[in-house]
Amino acid sequence: MFMATKKWSAKVTRTSDAMDLKKNVFKQSDPQKIARSVKNSATQSNRRKSTPKRSAMSMLSFYINRAGKNLSPSRKKTLEKAKKELRKLLE
Repeated sequence: MFMATKKWSAKVTRTSDAMDLKKNVFKQSDPQKIARSVKNSATQSNRRKSTPKRSAMSMLSFYINRAGKNLSPSRKKTLEKAKKELRKLLE
């Protein structure tokens, strides 16, 4: 019988075709630094299949949604602020 690993989303984050992320980018405490790093990764990546804007927002949303119930309220708030910052950077 096939058993799925519990950390499939971590593997997706590491190996996704969306973009190449810097290590521990989502663990930073500054929403602006997170947004800039994700934007830069999306812009520079040769693996993404979509526009940099779409890839960046998708990866950040994916991380928030997959880690959602395991994120502390303050961590989730920081990541949501990073989404707002990312939208500003990508306009």
